[in-house]
Amino acid sequence: MSIDRVLVVGVGFMGHGIAQAAAVAGRTVLVHEPDIARATAGRERIAANLTRLVDKGRLDATERDAILARIEVLADLDELPPVDLAVEAAPEDAALKAGVLARVDAVLPSDAILATNTSSISIDGLAAAIGETRRPRFLGLHFFSPVPIMPLVEIVHGSATDPATLEAARGFAESLGKRTVASADRPGFIVNRMLMPFLAEAIRILEEGTATAEDIDAGAKLGLNHPMGPLELADFIGLDVCLGVMRVLEADLGPAYAPPATLVGLVEAGHLGRKSGRGFHAYG
Repeated sequence: MSIDRVLVVGVGFMGHGIAQAAAVAGRTVLVHEPDIARATAGRERIAANLTRLVDKGRLDATERDAILARIEVLADLDELPPVDLAVEAAPEDAALKAGVLARVDAVLPSDAILATNTSSISIDGLAAAIGETRRPRFLGLHFFSPVPIMPLVEIVHGSATDPATLEAARGFAESLGKRTVASADRPGFIVNRMLMPFLAEAIRILEEGTATAEDIDAGAKLGLNHPMGPLELADFIGLDVCLGVMRVLEADLGPAYAPPATLVGLVEAGHLGRKSGRGFHAYG
C-alpha cells in the first residue's frame, strides 16, 4: 500500500514533528486541531524549524518553501479529502485519545490506516473506540522526540492488526529515514518498558540522598556512556509524560513500577522539566 497523503491530528510537541518529517519526505500532509489557531501555530512552528535549517546552511530556501507548500491546515474534519494514513498525536491520555480516534475513524476512507502515537497506552484498549472494520488497519506508530532528529519509530501491533498494515506502516516510517522496531501490545512496549524503570531508579537514588542530581547524571553519562543523564532525560521528555507512562506501567504490571514520590510532587507543583523551566534541574 502506498502512503502518499497523511493526516496528523494534534499538532503540538509531537504532532508538528511528525507532520514535518512526512512533508520533508515528500508527502502531502494535512494537520488538524479542534482549535484552528493551534493547528496554524503548529504549521508556523514547522516553518520556524525549517528556517533555522536554512540559516545553518542545511536546507535550501526553495526546498523549505516546497516542504511548507505540502502542509495544509484542515479546519473541519468533515471536509477531509482522501488520505492514506491518519496519525493521532493527542496528549498521552487514554480517554482523550479514544475520543480523537473515534472522530477520525468516522471520516477516514474505509481503506486508510489509522495510527496512534501513544508511547504506552494499550493499542487494543484504544481500538475499542473505533469500528471493528477499521481495527485490522489500526496500530501504534510511536515516534520519539524530537521527531525530525530521532531515528527510531516503534511500531506496535494490536491483536487485530493485519500484517499488511504493519508492513505498510514500516515502509512509511522507513521512507522517512527512520529505523523501525516492532512490538506486541504489552505495557510500555519496548523502549519505555526499559526506560521508565531506569528513570525511576535514578529518582529514588536522588530521594535517598545517595547523590546529587548532577552526580547521578554524570555517573550515567561517563560511567554508562549515555549521551544524557537520566534526570536530564526525564526533564527533556517532560516529567508529566514520564509520570503518565509510569502510572500505566504500575496499573498493568504492579506496584514495583510505581512512580517515585519526588516525581509526583514535581508534577503536582507544575515543575515539568525543560518546558516549564524547572524539573530536576533549572533551565533559563
